[in-house]
Amino acid sequence: MTDGGANSTAKIRDGCRPEQAAPEYDDTAIRFLEALWGEGFLSPGGPDEVRRIVAGIDFSGKRVLDIGCGSGGITLFLALEFAPAGIVGFDVEQPVVDLASRRAAEQGLQGRAGFVRGEPGPLPFADQSFDVVFSKDALIHVADKEAVFEDIFRVLRPGGRFAASDWLTSHDGAPSEAMQSYLAAEGLSFGMASARRYEMAMEKAGFTDVRTANRNAWYREVARAELERLKGPLYARVARAVGAAYVDKNIRTWSAMQVVLDSGEHCPTHVFGTRPDL
Repeated sequence: MTDGGANSTAKIRDGCRPEQAAPEYDDTAIRFLEALWGEGFLSPGGPDEVRRIVAGIDFSGKRVLDIGCGSGGITLFLALEFAPAGIVGFDVEQPVVDLASRRAAEQGLQGRAGFVRGEPGPLPFADQSFDVVFSKDALIHVADKEAVFEDIFRVLRPGGRFAASDWLTSHDGAPSEAMQSYLAAEGLSFGMASARRYEMAMEKAGFTDVRTANRNAWYREVARAELERLKGPLYARVARAVGAAYVDKNIRTWSAMQVVLDSGEHCPTHVFGTRPDL
């Protein structure tokens, strides 16, 4: 999923999806995910999970980058609650960037929060442009973890902080049959990897204070409740918005995801690091 959200089958270097591909998060996907997770949120946990990720980071006077901003909910939440000097949401898909920009205007935040769409590849920002880089369940769409962390390190200023969550696996190498079934059900460009690979990629890029925190125990129970809501009280309302077939497809996806959450192979994880001072 992107930021808002969460494809090992796609050939991606350090972007978020193959060039020329149709949007993975089109209007239907946005309506569905926001019905489940809240307006502007294309990944689980809402404001409380965002607060957990950024706990201890001082945003005052800081320039912030939100990679994989999706439809803008988290970017705008960070702008309102933590009052950085400025925040930029970046995504490779035009529908979500357009919606995020409209929401910033509606909330009177144009001067504090902006949104940029870019092609998959290196981030379109100058070296040492940001004090904080944030991402919520979006780096899963990047297959080359080493390249993306080199680029994140590049755009951070000395002393800058990286704080994110992402959807990881418990191991590298071939996924289990259950994971293969889940990935096929998602049908998205997931490039999943282990916490150890993330840590090694960050250390290789130059990050210090690298650490990860497995959130599987939290999300496997949250996902179970999401599945029950989709099958029950949410079904009719969401079906009116996106169609019953789309809801049924996602019930199958959530059911497949629950298997790999319960086994521990699917590991939503918090990821942290610091670019050292000069």
